[in-house]
Amino acid sequence: VQLVESGGGLVQPGGSLRISCAASGYLFRIYDMGWYRQAPGKQRELAATISHDGVANYTDSVKGRFIISRDNVAHSVTLQMNSLKPEDTAVYYCNLHIIWTGQDYWGQGTQVTVSS
Repeated sequence: VQLVESGGGLVQPGGSLRISCAASGYLFRIYDMGWYRQAPGKQRELAATISHDGVANYTDSVKGRFIISRDNVAHSVTLQMNSLKPEDTAVYYCNLHIIWTGQDYWGQGTQVTVSS
């Protein structure tokens, strides 16, 4: 399984950004998808996940600002980020979690920088 991310970049505080991730390879198992982020000097943390049946989960700091969605036909996941804050600055990693085996796959990461 390969994960390819797109989007990211530099945005001013209060702005919006969208990042997407497309999965390819052997995808015949049920899987969840999500986005994790890692800020400089900090551990990687969950930003948002979405289950195979569309149930979304967000970390408290992004609730009401971020929206995660998935396209099961295209095997992709998108994170719409609104009202961005400087503390959202991080490398965002796409994750695919195979439910049956517990195996995780990761994208290469995409940089999101919120700064004026």
